[in-house]
Amino acid sequence: MKFLKQNAFRLALVAAASVAAFSAAQAADCKLGISMKTLDAPYFAAQEVSAKKHAESLGCEVISADAQNDLNKQVADIEDMVAQGINALIVNPRDSKGLVPAVNAAAAAGVKVFVIDSTLDPQAQFITLVQSSNTQNGLLVGQWLADQTKGKDLKIALISGDKGNEVGQERRLGVLAGLAEGQLRNEGRARFEVVGQGWGAWGNEGGLKAMEDLLVANPDINVVLGENDSMVLGAQKAFEQAGGKDDILFLAAADGQKEALKLIKDGKYGATGLNDPALVASTAVDLAKKAIDGTLPADVSKITYTTPMAITKDNVDQYYKADAVF
Repeated sequence: MKFLKQNAFRLALVAAASVAAFSAAQAADCKLGISMKTLDAPYFAAQEVSAKKHAESLGCEVISADAQNDLNKQVADIEDMVAQGINALIVNPRDSKGLVPAVNAAAAAGVKVFVIDSTLDPQAQFITLVQSSNTQNGLLVGQWLADQTKGKDLKIALISGDKGNEVGQERRLGVLAGLAEGQLRNEGRARFEVVGQGWGAWGNEGGLKAMEDLLVANPDINVVLGENDSMVLGAQKAFEQAGGKDDILFLAAADGQKEALKLIKDGKYGATGLNDPALVASTAVDLAKKAIDGTLPADVSKITYTTPMAITKDNVDQYYKADAVF
């Protein structure tokens, strides 16, 4: 009897060791790097949290780094991850062209590279870019703006992220194209004026500062359009601090940040494009895991889009979650 107990104990130890060895091997087979251009804006912070959580749920070891909006740091972060033996890299690039050499060096070392959210130059050797459709979201938001402002002369303050950023360009041009098309459809003419463009670096404080400067030069602004919610929320603070008008229409080309959605529910914010950071991040992780496992189709599209949507008061209850990270 004593022998049987000892033997059972030994077998249990062997089984436990085997499980541990299998888990370690599984983690070693899936080592994922996540390089974020910044975690300063809530969207990017939520994106990183979602990517890490989903990758770990799939049994991957995760290395994550925040470039703090510094291209040189992001290059160094990626080089360090490659040196640590990552199998795949998910990167939200700080600079479309500046990051090409680091990404190509990673790909040359056998790393499967996936891009999220921000566009990377086509010369970079990546498998696919996962993002919401900035153009389609913008068109929907612009068409909504046209429907809401029939017959009005629009004086638009535009708050953009970074100069030269392709995502920002796609977003603002999408909204303006949707606005023009909507006005043509509704009124047979297109009439609006972008009275000024400020640069908010994608964050709340940047949006506030950009709006302060725009207000000084353009007191007749009646629409504030931002390339993300965070900057527009900052712009609202600038109006509040200046004791500004109550009839300003605030809207964003993208994101769906919960603070913006709450204001949409309350009638204090017009619309925003659906750009769910958790969905973008988890989609990229799923694709990266398939690439590591050798099950990713060879003909995967160079761009993988999530479904576009303009979030307004009519549908905000489908998307607003008070306890969401973002």
